[in-house]
Amino acid sequence: MSAAFERALEAERLAARAERLLRRPGALIEVKGLGYVVRFGPRRGVMLTVDEAAFRLLARDGALAPRREGGWRLVKPLAPPSPPPGRPGVIEGERVVIEGSSEHVVLKANLGESPLAWLARRGGLEPVEICAGERLREDFQKAGTVGRLTMNWDAQPRGSGGGQGLEPALRARAAKDRIAAALAAVGPGLREMLERVCLAETALQVAERELKLPRRAGKTVLKLALQRLAMHYRMV
Repeated sequence: MSAAFERALEAERLAARAERLLRRPGALIEVKGLGYVVRFGPRRGVMLTVDEAAFRLLARDGALAPRREGGWRLVKPLAPPSPPPGRPGVIEGERVVIEGSSEHVVLKANLGESPLAWLARRGGLEPVEICAGERLREDFQKAGTVGRLTMNWDAQPRGSGGGQGLEPALRARAAKDRIAAALAAVGPGLREMLERVCLAETALQVAERELKLPRRAGKTVLKLALQRLAMHYRMV
C-alpha cells in the first residue's frame, strides 16, 4: 500500500470520526493552531483534532455551515460508514464513555457486528469460545486500540486488573495488561489468529492468508486459540 494511499485513507477515517462527533447537539469544529478541533460546545474540551486534509473531506458537499460565533457546525451528515474490506460487519466509530471522570472519554469501537459474532451465526464455534473471544475484544475496545496491531503487548507491565475506582487512563492501561496476559497464555502460533480476528477484527479468510495457513485451516486454529483463551479466563 503506497504512502499516499495510506495518508488518504487516514484522512477519510479522521473525517468520519469528526463527523460522528459533530452529530451531537451543539458540537462544533473550529480552527486551532495549524489544525482544527472538534468540541461538544463553546469553551468545552477538545474531543478531536484534525488536519487540513481531513477538514476538506469533512467540508465537502456543503456538509459544514459557518457559525455566527466562529467555527462550523455539521448540517449534512456524510454517507453512512460501511464495513472495511476484509472485515465483514465491522463499522468503525467511537463511543463517548464517562467512567469515573468529569471529562468525556471517547474510545474507538466497532459499531457493527464483530467478525467473531459473524462467524458464530454461521456455526462452528461453541458458546464458551465466543464468550472468550468477545471478552478479549471488549478489553481491546477499553484500551482504545481497536483495529491497531502495532502495540507490543509483551512489553506492557503486568497489572492486577481494572478496578472500578481507577481513572479512565489507568483503566485503559489495566485493559492492555489483561490483553498482554491473555495473549501470553494463548502462546505463539495461536495468539496471532486472535490478534487478527478478535483485536483487528479481520475476516477469518483474510487472517488465514496473512498467517500463510492452509486453506480452510483458519477456523481450526481460531477454535484452538479460543479454547486456550477460555482456559485462561477460567471459563472451562
